[in-house]
Order: sequence, then structure tokens, then C-alpha cells
Amino acid sequence: MVPASLMGGHSQRAPIDVWNTETFDAALLAELNSERDLLRDYVLTERQHFLERQAATGWAPYATNPHAEARNDFVERVIMSAMAERSIRAWHYTRLTDDETSLLRSGGVYTSNLETIRQRLDVQVSAGALSAEHADALYAASPFHHQNGSRAGKFWMTSHPMSPENSLVELLLEHWGGEGVYFWLKEPELVELVKSFGRPRVIELAVPLQITSHSYSAAKAVVATFVRSPGCEPEWPAFDLYATSPLGPGAVLDIHTEGEPNFTALARGYPAEFVDRDR
Repeated sequence: MVPASLMGGHSQRAPIDVWNTETFDAALLAELNSERDLLRDYVLTERQHFLERQAATGWAPYATNPHAEARNDFVERVIMSAMAERSIRAWHYTRLTDDETSLLRSGGVYTSNLETIRQRLDVQVSAGALSAEHADALYAASPFHHQNGSRAGKFWMTSHPMSPENSLVELLLEHWGGEGVYFWLKEPELVELVKSFGRPRVIELAVPLQITSHSYSAAKAVVATFVRSPGCEPEWPAFDLYATSPLGPGAVLDIHTEGEPNFTALARGYPAEFVDRDR
């Protein structure tokens, strides 16, 4: 059965921010609260073991966390299953022309492959942004020719918003076409071409986890967010994820363009509830 959100409709639940307990629905919170003590005891024990290793004057073996087996079973059996039925808010960093942005708003997003790369290049030839020769050269240089099995059929995102100035997304925002076009480029002329058109954008999406392979990562993230408190600080739970099916226009929550207030404020005031612990 295709989720309503893929068809441009609305899912039964609002998308979850895996970093914000205020977005967790009542059923998910009830599951988490059912093992609140176990989850906190696991993290506090991990923290204590870390501090003991830091204080040791020599090599110290890793101590066994007595809560690990029960905690891991709960995350994998209960929370992972719960997250597989839910959608999360995710973020895609890219460079798009105005026309591509309009099409994305009306038609949603699709997964990448050699055919879609060829189509995007041909559209830019028709628009006058590329010559046919340059489009052919960019197509020939695509890593999809050699890595199609690992790259094709995916649409990549991140679970947590990042500032456009973050080095992890800098190249995605600078180069039109994504990694399928720019990643293996060596000729300076071609590199400058894919920097010369389009504008940096961040796509904000509602993503059903059932069309990803990342329900476990999402489960670990919501557990980490749930137990976070003074003295109980789990590792930063951000993760990359990819959809394996197209997402309809109903999944596109917003598109933020360079120069707009929310683009500039990403991870530094937008969303208002988000706190970047790395900063």
C-alpha cells in the first residue's frame, strides 16, 4: 500500500522531529515512558564508564553495561517498529534553478539514476545554461556510470537541519546537479559551469520511514532525545537517510532559498526549537 504522503495527501500523523520530544505523538511517548528508567540507566552507566576510562592512568578495558541487552532489545523490537510506521522531518541540501524549484513544489521529488541525470542536463541545454557538448561531458563524467548499483534509486537527506555554512553540505549547495553530476569532475571549466546557474536551496520534507532503510537510526535518535537531560547526555543522534521511492508534492513542507531569512537561520534559529549541540 502506498502511503498517502507519497500520493500528495496527508499521513495520519504529523512528521516527527527526531530531535524534539514536543513532536512525539502520545503513543510513541507512552512506549518510551514504559522503559524510562532502563533508558536513562543505560546512558548514565555509559557516561560513568566513559569518565572512568578518561580518569584511568593507563589502559582500561571497556566495562560491560548491565543495561545494554535489555535496552538494545527494547530499541530494536519496540521503538524501531514504532518508527517504521511514522514519518520524520528531513532536510535535503542542493542547488536548483527557479524552474526546477517550481516543478518540485508541484510534482514532488524523485530518486536519482542515469536517466534522470540525462533529462536534467537536456533541460538545461534547452534553457541555454549548458551547451550540448558540455551536457554530454557532464553526463559522461557522472559516477553513476560506475556506481549505479550503490547510488541509483535513492534520494538523500539528513535527519537534523544544518547551517548552509556547514562544510558537510557546502559542495552540495555550490554545485548544480548533486553528486551525480559534480562529484567526479576534474576539468575546471565543467566545475565552474555547474557553479554558474541555479541557487542554493534546502528542501524540508516529511518522509515516511517505511520507504527508507533507516527506522533503526530513527529509533536510536528518538531514544537519545527522550533521555537527554542534565547529567544524562547521549551521543548526538543525527543521521543521513535516503528514500527509495518518489515523494509526492504533499511531502514537500517547504523550500528555503539562499537570501531568504529561514535559509540563513537554518540550525541557528530555524526551526525555533532546534539547538545545534555541535555549536
